[in-house]
Amino acid sequence: MQPLENIRVLDLSRVLAAPTGTMLLGDLGAEVIRIEHPEGSDSMREWGPFVNGQSTYYLSANRNKKSITLDLKLESEREKFKKLVSDADIIIENFKTGDMKKLGLHYEELQKVNPRIIHVAVTGFGQTGPLASEPGFDPVIQAMSGLMDVTGAIDGEPTRVGIPIADILTSHYVVIGVLAALRQRDLTGNGQFIDLSLFDVQLSSMANVTSAYLNAGYVSKRLGNQHNNIAPYQVFKCKDGLIMICAGTELQFIKLCMLLNKPEWVQDERFKTNVLRKNHENLLAEMINEITVTKNRDEWLQLLHDYKIPGGQVLTVAEALEHPQTKARHLIGEVEHPVYGTVKFIKNPLQYSELNIQYKYAPPILGEHNDSL
Repeated sequence: MQPLENIRVLDLSRVLAAPTGTMLLGDLGAEVIRIEHPEGSDSMREWGPFVNGQSTYYLSANRNKKSITLDLKLESEREKFKKLVSDADIIIENFKTGDMKKLGLHYEELQKVNPRIIHVAVTGFGQTGPLASEPGFDPVIQAMSGLMDVTGAIDGEPTRVGIPIADILTSHYVVIGVLAALRQRDLTGNGQFIDLSLFDVQLSSMANVTSAYLNAGYVSKRLGNQHNNIAPYQVFKCKDGLIMICAGTELQFIKLCMLLNKPEWVQDERFKTNVLRKNHENLLAEMINEITVTKNRDEWLQLLHDYKIPGGQVLTVAEALEHPQTKARHLIGEVEHPVYGTVKFIKNPLQYSELNIQYKYAPPILGEHNDSL
């Protein structure tokens, strides 16, 4: 039995944030019905690279779903949608703020059809505020949340994260929000509306950076691979590549000094505390690099393991996918589609003792299930 078995999700969303959230709900057993315009309404289908005519970007966010088409601008199609709502548990959409109301399909109206419905609206900036009507794109959210300001080289320009991190984080909040609302519905019998904003999610995910400013007035700096609060905590050069070393505690720094055969650094007035090490971080990094460049990554990785100091090789995506840890965790899955063949993907990271997550459906072709729903 799957935990969300008998839960029906109507997925009106496009691109990545909300579709990834509905995919995760599908992984947990929900019946996810993806609803698009008959001519297609998800530009993600058009983004390469492609395999067997299918966008690999689209494939990344749409397994475990069915697909039907409806033109919600037509009254007859809206009535079909309302009929689906009457037997559904969750609606997830990421139309611009106000668009569902223009269609007469806003929460207050749909609640009349089904008082138990949970309606999640994912937007760039939320249902209120001066930017409520603005579209939300991940790079814009990264820029406006301050994330780019603290990402990138010290002397370089603000840099976005290499994946759509605001979208991905928001997809997780989709799932958290739905699970909590389902639990509350168990207690009260009522559904509710969830207003979820990419901007809110990314700002709330700035963690120590925003805490430092709000509570101490401290403005975090762009430090490349260094850390705002800890040293040494960055990338170092080896003979054959790069390695990340994180000496996050005083004991770990002492162990690192022993590993590097530099016990005198422990009592060095420049390095005796983390605050002092941060003040002399560039000098310390230069001194460490002079040593790390003398060995290969694998040699240092073994030494770090032996001394119980957190560290890891800086891998390419290909190396990460081929890593023994990836294989040991069985993280790469496959699912078959009758038209375009095998789809490979990274499995859901939740590994339960009493649940085997199932991958029933490959990402569907537009309208694939029109005749079966």
